[in-house]
Amino acid sequence: MEPAQNTSAGIGGNNGTMRYQTNDGTAAASAAAVDDSKESLNQVINSIQKTLGHLHQLELTVSSFTPASQLHLLQRLNSLVVELDSMAKLSEKCNIQVPMEVLNLIDNGKNPDEFTRDVLNSCIARNQVTKGKTDAFKDLRKHILEELEQTFPDEVDNYREIRANSAAEAKRLAQSQSVLPNGDAKVKSEL
Repeated sequence: MEPAQNTSAGIGGNNGTMRYQTNDGTAAASAAAVDDSKESLNQVINSIQKTLGHLHQLELTVSSFTPASQLHLLQRLNSLVVELDSMAKLSEKCNIQVPMEVLNLIDNGKNPDEFTRDVLNSCIARNQVTKGKTDAFKDLRKHILEELEQTFPDEVDNYREIRANSAAEAKRLAQSQSVLPNGDAKVKSEL
């Protein structure tokens, strides 16, 4: 299993997305949309629990089936179909993306929390490798500057002065253009 894969399966429609309304030039997130989305998700969860209950009742009915209980079996099947239909309609109001790896784990009878743990462990490992590389480059830069300063002290002083001026200019430019020091553009919130 490769946690970095971006494949996912969508459950439900896209009607549960948050909407923004503009009043007098300002935009605000609709709290009602968030509440509706949570309510829809809770309804789907309740429907899943009811469906599991119907399946359990159906299993009991089938395991003790007699020709006299055929009507009871058909009623249980009909209630299962009605609940499944209700669940499908309720799920259209939810927009949930589930990675395929999680579905595969569930199909294999494993705990989906394993996927989360594997992804987190992978991110931690990659972060440690990246941090190690960054630290190695910082140490190399420091060592090179120390060696250069011993050999060419005037040039290193000029380099540090130029670098300080360049950094100060980049900072002023970033502040004037609403750009973050790392080069990313600031996004103005429209609240």
